[in-house]
Order: sequence, then C-alpha cells, then structure tokens
Amino acid sequence: MNAKRTNQVWDPLADSSLDKQRAERQPKTPQSMSPTYRLAYADEEFLCREELRPVRLQLELLKSELILAEAGIRSTVVMFGGARIPEPGKAPWAAKNETQAKNLTAAAKYYDEARAFARLCSTHSLAADGKEFVVVTGGGPGVMEAGNRGAHDVGAASIGLNVVLPHEQAPNQYVTPELSLNFHYFAIRKMHFLMRARAIAIFPGGFGTMDELFESLTLIQTGRMEHVPLILFGSEFWNRIVDFQALADFGTISPGDLDLISFVDTAADAWSIIQEHYGITSAA
Repeated sequence: MNAKRTNQVWDPLADSSLDKQRAERQPKTPQSMSPTYRLAYADEEFLCREELRPVRLQLELLKSELILAEAGIRSTVVMFGGARIPEPGKAPWAAKNETQAKNLTAAAKYYDEARAFARLCSTHSLAADGKEFVVVTGGGPGVMEAGNRGAHDVGAASIGLNVVLPHEQAPNQYVTPELSLNFHYFAIRKMHFLMRARAIAIFPGGFGTMDELFESLTLIQTGRMEHVPLILFGSEFWNRIVDFQALADFGTISPGDLDLISFVDTAADAWSIIQEHYGITSAA
C-alpha cells in the first residue's frame, strides 16, 4: 500500500522513501546504474551541484526548523562566546604565546559563568514544560560547551548548532543528541540562532562571536527583530575591545542605541535582566 497519513492528512500518492528503496532494489543494468537514472532527491552528487545552491539553502533552513518544531521548542536563550576559553583548571589549548596563555587562563571564569547562567535558564525552563527558554549554543567547545553543560547539569535539553569548518570539530558531549544540528551555511545557522530567541547572552570571543554580536545588534537596532535582552558578559573585556560610546559620540549610532546592550559580570545579574524584561517573578 502506498497510501499514508502525513500530519493526519490522507495522502494517496506514492511514498518517496518507499520509492527510494524500490529504486535501490532494481536490477543492476548499465541503464539503471547510470547517474542520470538516480532519483533526484536521492542523488547527492546532483544536490551538491552549484546550480542547486538555492535548494540547499532551503533544505538547510527547513530541516532544522522541522526538527525544532517537532521537538516542541518554542523559545530559546542564545549563548555566543569563544571556543578557545578553557574550563577552569585546564590548559588553554589555543594559546600561541605566554600572553595568550595568561589571558585565556584568566578568561576561564567565563566558562563557569556561562555554565551557571545556562543552569538558571534551564531550571526556569524545566519549571514550566522544558520548551521555553531552552539554551542554544554553537555546539562546540569553550563557552558553547559550558552552556550545554549547564543545561545538562539540571537535566534539561539544549540545542547545538554546529557548522562545518576546515578543521575537524565534533559537537560537545553535552548537546542533546536529538537537538544536535549541523550546517554548511553560516547565514542559515545564524537565522536559526535568532528565530526563537528570547534573550542573547554573549561572552568574550573572537571574530565569530563579533559577527554574531553585531548581526544580532543590527537586527534589533533596525527593528528587524524584537528588542530582546542582549547581554554582554565581561564589561572589562567588551569596553576594551569595542568602544560603543565612541560610536555614539561620533554620531554613527544614536545615543539611545547604547540602551540596547546590557553589561554584566555574573550569571545572576544576567538572569535578573531577563526576569525584569519578561516579568518573571519565580526564582530559577
């Protein structure tokens, strides 16, 4: 029987998965073994053609959206931050000299704060149904690992949005396996970070973190997304790296744009900002 139910809707047409299996069982002849004979949706070589980029963009957006929707994830707390920040007590693997080793070792405190912040968000999430304020990270090491680990500490699910990089990178072990997603396109990945965001917490990091910070900030500034709390952990770091006040003084941003950013140094302070913004009265 080919007839099936899809999302409770009767569908009498042939099932694509079943047809794929049937095609694989067909007799092996010169004709059936030709690449041209493959079903288009089962032909990886065809799907990777340059002309198919618009289709791949759509597929990458849709696959993750379907997975998150089917998991019932309604809102998230986004955690951005450096992959090179080590867990306290561990050597800074990315340091290239003594100065970097000293800086990264000192920055290990942000691993602890990220983990604590994720615990607070996840505890609040679990107090409801575990589908709101779900922690989402880039799925890698450093601050990302700390975020997923904090959720794991309290038994909550968390999301990891990884991306294929030239060097091998596996998702950190604390991402919920069923919510571990991988991307080819940075742009689609960033869309998924923000599509359910109730708050954005950004820890010290490098170019990738800067990219994520300024894209998020630009969308909020221009009204392209809701004004959700955008929280920068590490006031000393950020005020040294980016002179936001200088931008306002020069006139390239409005003085009021500075109010889009909150600076904190502790997980408790960050959670308090979220509580105030959303009128959350219960403690996490």
